Amino acid sequence: MVVIGGITRLTESGLSITEWKPLGGAIPPLNAADWEEQFRLYRESPQYIHVNAGMSLEEFKGIFWWEWIHRFWGRLIGFVFLIPLLAFWIRGKLSRGLAAPLFGLFVLGGLQGALGWYMVVSGLNDVPWVSPYRLAAHLGLALVLYVACFWLGVRLWGTQRVTVQLKLKIGSHSVLALIFVTILAGAFVAGLDAGMIYNEFPKMGDGLVPPDYRNPALSWFSNIFENHAAVQFHHRVLATLTVLGVVAFALRIWRVPALRGGAICLLAAVALQYCLGIMTLLAQVPVSLGATHQGGAVVLLTAALWVATRLKR
Repeated sequence: MVVIGGITRLTESGLSITEWKPLGGAIPPLNAADWEEQFRLYRESPQYIHVNAGMSLEEFKGIFWWEWIHRFWGRLIGFVFLIPLLAFWIRGKLSRGLAAPLFGLFVLGGLQGALGWYMVVSGLNDVPWVSPYRLAAHLGLALVLYVACFWLGVRLWGTQRVTVQLKLKIGSHSVLALIFVTILAGAFVAGLDAGMIYNEFPKMGDGLVPPDYRNPALSWFSNIFENHAAVQFHHRVLATLTVLGVVAFALRIWRVPALRGGAICLLAAVALQYCLGIMTLLAQVPVSLGATHQGGAVVLLTAALWVATRLKR
């Protein structure tokens, strides 16, 4: 789902469906009249007027299908989760301590869908792009939902845990937080198309810090999140700090024999993700590499989660 969302953003397909119909929207256009109606609604949107004016119906179908798949996959997740959940609940198979977290996950998934539409709305009124703040929030909530599912799954599997010192437990959570923040910084890069500038590494222009890092027309807060050069620079710095943090943590847990497999997974995941980021930047963010880079972020997050959930004081 996260990878599909990344492709939807990279192909700029997210604004192709201008209505939100939680139930009726699951049915795609079935005939020429349906397609013409969808295309008519899109031609009234700012994205068509300011960016894609003159787009043909066939070109519109190309971006429509990615957005439809993204929404359909969200609905599919909801049904796959809710129907068995209700069946187990009605049959009395859920303990009291388990029912609340599971239904809470379903509510969280519904909120994620609503937040997705809230994000889309930001690009349907005056400007032909979605708010990068809402895009980051949408991705962030998706990751929170994923982390909650993973954590509950480990609890249900009864995974054997390893007793460690408190500082290692704190270190695992610090690595998780660093990865999470780095992914959110990447969402701002995607939302602003900030990966389309300074397609070189490690320098940005003549030095490590881009010459237009500070935009005097923006406040200090807006400069952090809205200045394209600053946004890319922050993502680079956070990614490098993530590599250093993961390597340091992996070397610490290597001393615990039961955790060496987790250390290897962490090192492999962070090396792959960092290389993918550089390749994506140098190639000016092709869809294939951009989507793979987003998927790699979740792989790295999963490796860190797996280690964190195995540790106990």
